[in-house]
Amino acid sequence: MFIVWYDTRRPVCDAGIDWQRNKLLAAVRAGRISFRDINDEPASLAAYGASLDDVRRRLHATDESGRLVVGADVMIAIWRVTSGEGWLASLFGNPATLPVTRFAYDRFADVLFAWNKRKGHW
Repeated sequence: MFIVWYDTRRPVCDAGIDWQRNKLLAAVRAGRISFRDINDEPASLAAYGASLDDVRRRLHATDESGRLVVGADVMIAIWRVTSGEGWLASLFGNPATLPVTRFAYDRFADVLFAWNKRKGHW
């Protein structure tokens, strides 16, 4: 199972995951993907060296093999299994664009993280 860890206290993250989860209801029901709030299990990724703030800053997931997936790579993996969004995974996850995708995702995540801290969402 692909488990996506996200933060329900971050309004943008929560809304985005809620929207995506609704598009993936069949995969969720079939047990292929799960969405979990890191606030319910804050130490769940400690074995991977990921802190609560790490997950609050960027999406984290564990794949079927138990490997940690972080940031833009999580979004790309989600797009791959979402009906009608495979083209996004192909566009942003191909070898030529992936470094730019990761850079852009990380900068956007940094801005959102700082904004959420200023707004006191934790």
